[in-house]
Amino acid sequence: MHDRKVTPEMVPVIKLARALKYNYARIAAYFQINQGRIADVMKGRLYPDIAPAAHLPADFPAA
Repeated sequence: MHDRKVTPEMVPVIKLARALKYNYARIAAYFQINQGRIADVMKGRLYPDIAPAAHLPADFPAA
């Protein structure tokens, strides 16, 4: 998998998806990023001040 960069636009969705118990693999696959980038967001290493989204995108995979 090509390791794309996490953008500020991705972060709210990543945080909400994790709060909803989506696993790292499903979130990473949706954004086509490495699971380590999900961990970086969740551990506060990337964009710690960005809040979770209010809802997931319509095309986000079901749990």
